[in-house]
Amino acid sequence: MDLVTEITILVLAAFVGFEVISKVPATLHTPLMSQTNAIHGIVLLGGLIVVGYANSTLDEVIGFIAIVFGTVNIVGGFLVTDRMLEMFGTKKKKKPEPVAEPAAAEAASDASDASDNSAGDNK
Repeated sequence: MDLVTEITILVLAAFVGFEVISKVPATLHTPLMSQTNAIHGIVLLGGLIVVGYANSTLDEVIGFIAIVFGTVNIVGGFLVTDRMLEMFGTKKKKKPEPVAEPAAAEAASDASDASDNSAGDNK
């Protein structure tokens, strides 16, 4: 295949991919992201294989770029999936821990209690 045909296929694939993904409802986003992470895991493995069998600098650069892009997509996919689960409330939220009163506030409340008791004794 010549270069023009390959670029045409790439551009058409990008347009089709954008159209397909933009029509996906939010409830299907998480399962699709899981599948996308699996696909990018294969891209990462392919990049590692290319670097392992590299005979030229160009092969090493292409393999390195595939490894970087695959890793970024995997990590980004997991972060987006985690955020979507948090937005839909399917992920359990941690309960906030009770905040202890500062020592100064305790001392002030103890002092006011003591003054209340002494005022009650004078009556």
